[in-house]
Amino acid sequence: MIGTQNDAALPSPLPHLGRYQRSLLDKDTFSITWELVPGRGAFEKAQEAVALAAEQAARGGKVHALTITDNPGGTPALAAELLGVEINRLGIEPLVHLTCKDKNRSELESLLYGLERASVRNLLIMTGDYPKAGYLGAPKPAFDLDPVTLLGLVSDLNRGREVPTMKGSTTLKPAHFFAGAVASPFKSIEAEQMGQYYKLQKKLHAGAQFIVSQLGFDARKFHELLQMVRLLGFGHVPLVGNVYVLPAGAARLMNSKGLPGCVVPDKLLAQVQQEATASDKGRAARFQRAAEMYAIFKGLGFAGVHIAGHAMTYPELESVIAQGEELVPEWQNLVPKFDNPQPNGWYFFQRDEKTGLNTAEPTDRGPRPSSGITYKIFRTMHHAMFTRKGIFFPPMRALSKVLDGSPLEGAFTKFENVVKGITNDCRHCGDCAMFDTGYLCPQSQCPKSQRNGPCGGSTDGWCEKYPGQRKCVYVRAYTLLKSHGAEDSLAASVTPPINYELQQTSSWMNFYLGRDHSAEPQGITKVEPKHKTRD
Repeated sequence: MIGTQNDAALPSPLPHLGRYQRSLLDKDTFSITWELVPGRGAFEKAQEAVALAAEQAARGGKVHALTITDNPGGTPALAAELLGVEINRLGIEPLVHLTCKDKNRSELESLLYGLERASVRNLLIMTGDYPKAGYLGAPKPAFDLDPVTLLGLVSDLNRGREVPTMKGSTTLKPAHFFAGAVASPFKSIEAEQMGQYYKLQKKLHAGAQFIVSQLGFDARKFHELLQMVRLLGFGHVPLVGNVYVLPAGAARLMNSKGLPGCVVPDKLLAQVQQEATASDKGRAARFQRAAEMYAIFKGLGFAGVHIAGHAMTYPELESVIAQGEELVPEWQNLVPKFDNPQPNGWYFFQRDEKTGLNTAEPTDRGPRPSSGITYKIFRTMHHAMFTRKGIFFPPMRALSKVLDGSPLEGAFTKFENVVKGITNDCRHCGDCAMFDTGYLCPQSQCPKSQRNGPCGGSTDGWCEKYPGQRKCVYVRAYTLLKSHGAEDSLAASVTPPINYELQQTSSWMNFYLGRDHSAEPQGITKVEPKHKTRD
């Protein structure tokens, strides 16, 4: 049966690759990953259950990789990377979730060296949920890199990264990571959904080798993600559908936005709650739904599925696979069962009334919104000050050269900090990203400091950390930029992470002197820093 072969049954053109990578790249194999959640502790019941499940999956041969979550919900748990090493020894490949929330770039790089050495190569790169209370209170989140820049680091390591040494530099031996990313097609409003697709484009260009869908139950959105990846020119990149065995408790949690990014609309919640009144508490119905999702994903042309469910056993997993395979021939008849739009939900493509999926025709994004006088002033001032043809560019560059390293530089920096603190709640990183986000600061206005697009945790345009209180900064940026027809600029280039050597220095001077990331695209020649002392 397709998707359940052992290694010996796989075709031979890709013998040098790991089993999971082969399963996604081999057109004749439907790849299957099973999600395991280790939980808190080292030897508690949850960890023993994970170890038993891994042993059963290794013997069963139907799973191509076990995917290991990294502190889901932001709560500390057994490290996915260490558990991945243990699972590897059992004879089945792990797919390790690697998130940006807890580790800075140096720790991530060190960890990647260790994973390569331990032959743990399958990675799912994500932003990560905002951390919740840990030892003695809430932890300080990292979010030093984002998924786009972390994928860039992984790609560099795979090519053989050049690193500095005492005598100059050396090139490391190429790594062998197979790194993917997550994308959500399940956002309800245009600005929110387009932000996800702009970031998806950046992830693909940064080297994502496969894409896993976020969790949702809307067949049109399954199809939309497939169409979008093809529209972006990455139709060769494998897509993995997210299949979840959905009980009533989890449905209520997701419906109330308690699990960031996972979408269960009211219609589906009511259906699941009705199913839970049956004598088996809805067990048969939820496993049937998971099998139907399996069949739809395979019928649509996804390369595989990621199967998850709280406390699901390996025999139950096999039953989902078997049922799903039986349903594949009639997958199109199952699509109406997953007609679960969100209230006034927005779709990138127009609906195909015949199939219940999408046509190839994009939705009209409508007229440009009004931006308001404040944004128009910022836009005018930015052009005058921060473009080479702007009227204030020559004098500001000349002034910056004079101030650089002088006793007056500190006073100028403080003046800038006051101005930008009032207008943009500036955090004085010294390498301003407002150029890229409609003059909104992602450092101060995004709790996860995302510089390359939104995380996946927002709902109805609201920030994951501050639902109902603060709109996602990228939703606001999209609306502002769209007012001038510039919304697609959110996907134009990758914004590098902050260079902390520039922190608390003048971002204006760093721009005019060619020291920040915004100067290079404009061809501004770098002026080497003069000797100066800083606290």
